[in-house]
Amino acid sequence: MVNKNFGFGTQIRKSPYFESTVKWGATGFSVYNHMYIPRDFGNPEQNFWNLIEKSILCDVAVERQVEITGPDAYKFIQLITPRDLSKLSIGQCKYVLIVNEKGGIINDPVLLRLGENHFWLSLADSDVLLWAQGVAVNSGLNVKITEPDVSPLQLQGPTSKEIMVKLFGEDIKVLKYYWFKEYELEGIPLIISRTGWSSEFGYEIFLRDGSKGNQLYEKIMEAGKEHGLKPGHTSSIRRIEGGMLSYHADADIDTNPFELGLDRLVHLDSKINFIGKDSLKKIKKDGIKRKQIGLELQCKPLNGPNTKFWPITVGEKKVGKVTSAVYSPRLKKNIALAMVEIDHSKIGNSLIVNIDNLKINSIVIEKPFYDPKKKITSA
Repeated sequence: MVNKNFGFGTQIRKSPYFESTVKWGATGFSVYNHMYIPRDFGNPEQNFWNLIEKSILCDVAVERQVEITGPDAYKFIQLITPRDLSKLSIGQCKYVLIVNEKGGIINDPVLLRLGENHFWLSLADSDVLLWAQGVAVNSGLNVKITEPDVSPLQLQGPTSKEIMVKLFGEDIKVLKYYWFKEYELEGIPLIISRTGWSSEFGYEIFLRDGSKGNQLYEKIMEAGKEHGLKPGHTSSIRRIEGGMLSYHADADIDTNPFELGLDRLVHLDSKINFIGKDSLKKIKKDGIKRKQIGLELQCKPLNGPNTKFWPITVGEKKVGKVTSAVYSPRLKKNIALAMVEIDHSKIGNSLIVNIDNLKINSIVIEKPFYDPKKKITSA
């Protein structure tokens, strides 16, 4: 019998789906954006197979939204990201970076444009609400920045389309990758996007009324029964296979976009002005001193993801660190994302990963490790 007395306090919020996740078997939680997120529905490897073979429903209400409205909302959103948004349509999403004045990454959210001057930033794990409100104070722009009553779920996996058709009809099939649309499900107000943090085909379902969280969760689980839907959590195995970043692990405020190979999200040659532009121009001109790489660790299967950064050495010199590592049961090898000095980043290089007292041979390999062209997600 699982002890359901988790001892939660009031200083960290529960998700609107909390009761349903516990009912459906959540036995472990962690904290993300000052909220509890279910991280354990049993065997993580089984969760991975559930995701890639059928589908899983994940409570990701921790992906809080920062809402920007007002006459200058577009000008403001362009000020805080180096990605050129001039072609961003209403109903479209874009993966963006938010950087500080030194070019360091504060967050890597998905941006949704709900109206001409109405935006949501769907956040990774950092306090962008406070950052945005602070920038607004001295921007001279007429904007309102709030956290709306919006809580996303992720329905991800190859059978997710059939489940969504059952819930919303054939119309859902026309929703394109990185676009969204407003829906209502038996009185429950939603926005549905063709996005997700899984590297699999799927949807994010943004609930716009937190009082209906458990009701929505149960409706989706019921609709998915015949399509093999399981309750689950975001899969570390699959996101590392896909080379997806986890903020505070693979990137932080001291990481710049070029180190991560995210040059496509930084438009230095356009006329747009944004925070950090001068710093990023200098970084680009001078060249980066370190780079994110993919690694294969040549040892027995890892027992779950790493819980600390593992030093990488060449000889006696530390040249970097492993930021995310896991055993992939599909690829049948240990894979990792790492940050290393640029001189040691070449494909095929041999490096030593230090795990406690063990020295593990590793080799630099291409990333993403699976489906590098993202054919699955964009299908």
